[in-house]
Amino acid sequence: MKSDAFAAVDFAPPLVCLEGCAETGYLFSSAMPLQPCRENLGQMLRHWAEAAPERTFLGERFGDGGWRRVSYAEANQQANAIAQALLDRRLGPYRPVMVLSGNSVDHALLMLGCFIAGVPLVPVSVPYSLLSKDFLKLHFIFEEVCPGMIYVADAEMFATPLANIKLAGVEVVTSRGELTDTPTSTTSFSSLLETPVTADVERSLAQVGAKTVAKILYTSGSTGQPKGVINTHGMLCANQQMLAQVWPFTSQTPPVLVDWLPWNHTFGGNHNFNLVLNQGGALYVDGGKPAPGLVEQTVRNLGEISPTIYFNVPVGYAMLLPYLEQDEALRNNFFKNLQLIFYAGAALPQDLWERLEAVALLATGKKVMMTSSWGSTETSPLATAAHFPLERAGVIGVPCPGVTLKMLPNGDNYELRVKGPNVTPGYFRRPDLTAAAFDTEGYYLIGDAGRFVDPDDPSQGISFDGRVAEDFKLMSGTWVRVGLLRVAVQAVAPILQFALVTGHDREEVGILGWPNIAACRKLCPGLPAEAGIEQLIGQPEIAVYLRRVLSQFNAEQQGSSTRIARIMLMSEPPDSDANEITDKGYINQRAALHRRQPQVEQLYAEPPAPGVIVL
Repeated sequence: MKSDAFAAVDFAPPLVCLEGCAETGYLFSSAMPLQPCRENLGQMLRHWAEAAPERTFLGERFGDGGWRRVSYAEANQQANAIAQALLDRRLGPYRPVMVLSGNSVDHALLMLGCFIAGVPLVPVSVPYSLLSKDFLKLHFIFEEVCPGMIYVADAEMFATPLANIKLAGVEVVTSRGELTDTPTSTTSFSSLLETPVTADVERSLAQVGAKTVAKILYTSGSTGQPKGVINTHGMLCANQQMLAQVWPFTSQTPPVLVDWLPWNHTFGGNHNFNLVLNQGGALYVDGGKPAPGLVEQTVRNLGEISPTIYFNVPVGYAMLLPYLEQDEALRNNFFKNLQLIFYAGAALPQDLWERLEAVALLATGKKVMMTSSWGSTETSPLATAAHFPLERAGVIGVPCPGVTLKMLPNGDNYELRVKGPNVTPGYFRRPDLTAAAFDTEGYYLIGDAGRFVDPDDPSQGISFDGRVAEDFKLMSGTWVRVGLLRVAVQAVAPILQFALVTGHDREEVGILGWPNIAACRKLCPGLPAEAGIEQLIGQPEIAVYLRRVLSQFNAEQQGSSTRIARIMLMSEPPDSDANEITDKGYINQRAALHRRQPQVEQLYAEPPAPGVIVL
């Protein structure tokens, strides 16, 4: 498809350098040198407070439905007061600020105050507090971090998790309510904003350098406790400079985002928040998310605010698309100013890709550019970017300026390793994990695999080819590419909310599936609404549907590594305490397989167990 079918977006050309050969591996890098960048994130706020003081920076809904908007000048003034309050309390590298709540304007202002004061911020996954049954992860992070301050938006909501950690000597700051029956007092967030600012704030900002820790982001371990990834100001600033160079259009039109992606994760908290901060844009905090009962809030927000770039994960697009397809006013407002659709976290199924193209054509007469990138918490997150027109999902682009990929032969693909100024110096208080995360040449072992889209033209980029640790071999010795197969199966069988791929050291590939309850109920219109999940997944209509669509899928496959031999649906949802599901709603293959071993055995039992569909 010709690029003139797309609305114009000013991308940098994908200029690359490639050294090496297929047999021994490659060093793959950008031919565009990384330009100088700011040393700290606080300088970005200072710049826009002077250059565009009245421009809206942050927005979120009030309880009554209106919008609270904060300008760059207001954010700068309030962040200065917070920075002074942090300095007055002698917080710093060994007494950081821990945040248990999700995204909000107050959370953003506290984050900005930390940037200015040089105090590390530790945003923690909200499910560790509000969905956990044992609070073990929350307790582990608290004990490892030793925070001097904890922030929660609502004292009552977080009272139980806070009661499960040793708060003595730790100040708790809340935007609403007070804690009772605790060994520590509660400080109102508004009191931080009233702190008189002294010259200490500017002196502190001047001392925040590239090596100063900006954040510690905890990522889920495969089967153990979370690990704290050190994020320095230098790596985050370098990453935004990379993004500015490959997306020059963001410097021409300040980005406007309506974004739900959690700030305890690098996608929402680093990539998206810092993009707005660096380019003087506006970020409207979306209180919705891709979940029943919450996606409606996202729809309402997008009906009022027109984004210039829209970021989401595949499941988010799957839930949003029916609204865009059915509501002309929403569709027109969504696409009115939209320059780019961005997905990350997993490959976007081709059917969602084509539906997004279709609704864009309905609204504008042109396709909106869709793109993705690749990286991890340890790479700030951007390591590669597809800054050129794409015709299909799965392409992760070319290395960003300043980044070098080491590509080592790994069967029929390449293991990818990363080096650049965007890469973490290591893990917080875990020298053992840090040593194991880098090879002898200093490349970060990210654990992903890829292959060239066109081996004769590396400027067409790399296709993501799964996790090295996830992929496995069948008894025949054939590799199964788990990530790609999982996306393909969920695309042909949307009644699967998640799919767990099985078959390690077995003769055939199987699927343990978590059902999409709403989609399953549509297939069973005669089933009473009060019927439970066990009864629902046992309906013959579900088995007939799965047998039909997966048999059609298998007929198009070329070998045993991509054919589904058997499938079973599970009634117990994925358990976040057991690391089965990530904050962004993705299945942790390794952890889930470990926990679901009895179901794996049941899937492969002979004769087939009840509920197992053999294809």
